[in-house]
Amino acid sequence: MQKVAALNSPPCYFPLMNGRYEVKPGMMAFGSCFGNGQTDQQVFQIDENFADYRQTKLLARAERLSKYYQSYNYSQTVAGAIARLIVERLTQEHPQYFDYQKSTANTFIFYSRLTNEKFYLDANWELQQVEASAVSPVYASTLDALAAQIQEDITVICCDNDRRNWLSAIHLCYPNHWSAEEKIGQDFAAIHTPVAGMEKINRRADAIVNTMIYRQPMVRFAWGLSTDTRLNHHPEPPPGLLVSQWEGRSFDPQNPKLYLRIERQVIWGLPESKTALFTIRTYFRDCTSLKQDAILRVKLCAAIESMSPEALIYKGLAASKASILRWLNTV
Repeated sequence: MQKVAALNSPPCYFPLMNGRYEVKPGMMAFGSCFGNGQTDQQVFQIDENFADYRQTKLLARAERLSKYYQSYNYSQTVAGAIARLIVERLTQEHPQYFDYQKSTANTFIFYSRLTNEKFYLDANWELQQVEASAVSPVYASTLDALAAQIQEDITVICCDNDRRNWLSAIHLCYPNHWSAEEKIGQDFAAIHTPVAGMEKINRRADAIVNTMIYRQPMVRFAWGLSTDTRLNHHPEPPPGLLVSQWEGRSFDPQNPKLYLRIERQVIWGLPESKTALFTIRTYFRDCTSLKQDAILRVKLCAAIESMSPEALIYKGLAASKASILRWLNTV
């Protein structure tokens, strides 16, 4: 991989300062300040961990691409609009890393200095040719190729004139215990049915999807706890690994390792295409460090205490809640 100078440190988020675990839309205006300067105004956040995130995506794709990348009723028009949005945001937000220019009347070139890969796209934003790439399997589409240049996962939700909605495309190499193959083609309510506490939100599913597509871009956060910093927590382990080795939800008080797993989610609607881009960026914060800060420790403990029994089961914390709280309060 080409060496690129001046990659930034990752931004820092702590989305539970109210000390409560809540299941709610929680959508805020995109670009809201969370103390990270210009980075908070970026859809795609590039930082010094890029190589690790990239490697995780390449390993996932090599394991079985269809396990992590799916599409359903993903029209050429929508695919082109999403590809254009991603390319335009990347070149605007990170001109030092990404370049986009017209090659011929009907051909465009997108170039990543981070990977040294060059993509030739036609007037419909469909992938025609790839240069300087040894990726296996070869890129299946523009979305697949672009997803391998960023540190976010990508989902696309669409609706039709009858306000039916469905998950149209998903590139999910950093899943947090859910599956692209299981969710593709489902509507918003069906996707979120397993989430504890989603009942009230799901009753407003159509209105929420309408907001995602037709309102201004938004950002929201989700969080949970993990006992490792593995980005890929697909519910099905790769061949040769046991679920217990893979799932990252076995807290050991004798050898305590605990991390706050934070998702920054950006929603960017494209009303003319009746679609919305939904990005998911995963971060980890070591709870060994968090518990040294009295304020953050109290907020984290209070949020865990506030979880319903159903939420504890959903988050994989039912068996370890008590031991985690004891450890957090032992400074």
